[in-house]
Amino acid sequence: MTNNLRVERAILRLTQDELARRIGVSRQTINAMEAGKYVPSTALALKLARVFGKPVEQLFGLEDGD
Repeated sequence: MTNNLRVERAILRLTQDELARRIGVSRQTINAMEAGKYVPSTALALKLARVFGKPVEQLFGLEDGD
């Protein structure tokens, strides 16, 4: 799964810690998602979409084989 969380976070000038606090996870979780090592739950993806004001499909994408 691909994502553009780092880009969207930079646009809003949020640190990983600030984003983590907004959605109720650890900074390490944000780091793992941005690195592609962690796939968020549906609820977490929806919270991220709400913070960024974008549909989930604009934040996450499937790769071949997903």
